Amino acid sequence: MPRWKSIFSQHLRWSSLVTQALALSVVTFCVVLPLCCHRLLYSYYFVKSMYLDSMSEDVLQESLQRGQDALRFWQSAPAPTASSLSHVPQHPELLVTVVTARRNEGRDFHYLLQVMRELSSIVGGCGERPCAEVLLCDVESGSLENQDAKLLEAHFRVVRRSPQEQQRNWDQVNTFEREKRDYVFCLRKGWELAKPRNTVVLEDDALPRRDFFSVVKDLLARRVALQTLYIKLYHPERLQRYWNPEPYRILEWVGLGLVGATALLLSFPYWNPFSFSFTLSASHLLFFTLYVMAAAELLGRHYLLEARRVSPQLYAVSPATECCTPAMLFPGNASLRVADYLDGSFCVKGNAKDMVIYRMSRTVPGERSHSVEPNLIRHIGAYSSVRSNPSRPKLL
Repeated sequence: MPRWKSIFSQHLRWSSLVTQALALSVVTFCVVLPLCCHRLLYSYYFVKSMYLDSMSEDVLQESLQRGQDALRFWQSAPAPTASSLSHVPQHPELLVTVVTARRNEGRDFHYLLQVMRELSSIVGGCGERPCAEVLLCDVESGSLENQDAKLLEAHFRVVRRSPQEQQRNWDQVNTFEREKRDYVFCLRKGWELAKPRNTVVLEDDALPRRDFFSVVKDLLARRVALQTLYIKLYHPERLQRYWNPEPYRILEWVGLGLVGATALLLSFPYWNPFSFSFTLSASHLLFFTLYVMAAAELLGRHYLLEARRVSPQLYAVSPATECCTPAMLFPGNASLRVADYLDGSFCVKGNAKDMVIYRMSRTVPGERSHSVEPNLIRHIGAYSSVRSNPSRPKLL
């Protein structure tokens, strides 16, 4: 028998570790994971051509229905007394400021009404006192009113610029600079009215999850809250993968692989239906570490993070990344420092407000920024108020 045939037949026997490793990999990555993950939006196995359009349409219809329900809710909700709206209590433990502007597209979705309905539902879940005081900051500077904010005036304190301030803000600035100025106005107005101990700023398409306030309360009790400029409460799911330049994710990925590999190898003496010959050796540990790491990445880190929702204490805090400001927690008086940093920069495309404050947290001595995982809000704004929109937005 030729030498190559001898080597080939020797390694193809089931007793060969090479054969076992190859078979396990092929079955896992070419059969099991594709069957289980082909409809998971943030998995590498997601089949866009088959499912993206229908899933996007389902989400749009669900949001539309939720928006119409919120509209009917607020139209029929009894208004509180005028005196309770005219005064914002001083020094609340937490102030939630919702920044809103009129949307030219997607008006029927009533994103703001959805967010405020959810906030009103969960804000009373902290016992005798509400979880937070809520302030609505309407930054609409156009000739048309923000009708959703107008409807909510009967239920929440709403702040706006004076007509003169609106005109100055509208003249000769690009979209990114105007958006930054709106954000700064709301940060400073919230501090001026309430001087809160801590501030959360939500954009009007950031729908809080049911455990929002319990997790925020836990975050504020951690030491990290004393050493940070801000904590991001949202990062786009599509950007949460392990394969990322962020060093902490690589370390998390390797750690998961080592733990998973060790658990698998230790379980084989007790449960081994396929008669694998793997043992707790260095080479086998390396193979299974890479095996678990590959499986976790292909499945999708987003789905593994969801397991942390079991308890507020399990939410992870890590160094922040650049993108996005739909939901931000500013401990202490950090909101004023952020407003000052933003005022010192002119925003343009490629240098929006999220990038400015991220850069400041990295370059100003003593400042840090963090992000919580998994997300505390759902970003429901398929139609943007400041950027051009496709006729029917997609999830990806």
